[in-house]
Amino acid sequence: MLGQRCRIRGRCVHGGGVGSVDDRWMGAALCRAVDADDLFVEGAAQNRAKTLCAGCPVKAECLAYALDGRIEYGVWGGMTERERRALLKRRPTVRSWGQLLEAARRHRDGAAATERRSA
Repeated sequence: MLGQRCRIRGRCVHGGGVGSVDDRWMGAALCRAVDADDLFVEGAAQNRAKTLCAGCPVKAECLAYALDGRIEYGVWGGMTERERRALLKRRPTVRSWGQLLEAARRHRDGAAATERRSA
């Protein structure tokens, strides 16, 4: 998927087309080998598309890219457009989803390390 260029409303949303976002993560995305049409689907097909995201090593980066870029269509980071809209509505003050998700990852990793040391 990410090897192809997808145009949504005239804007390229894959391959670095959304602003000046660091898109180096795209090379590690599992969907890179999938036809883009498989991720820009509706209804029950979205759940099938989301299963690909479940094991992706760059799921958080992908989700942040879609949220920060306000990408309206497709499954990104394991979330549908409807799920992303709801999240954006619930958290309107977030300026950078990339920074927020990275901070959450660091917090989680730090807590896990502390738990291992105390065990």
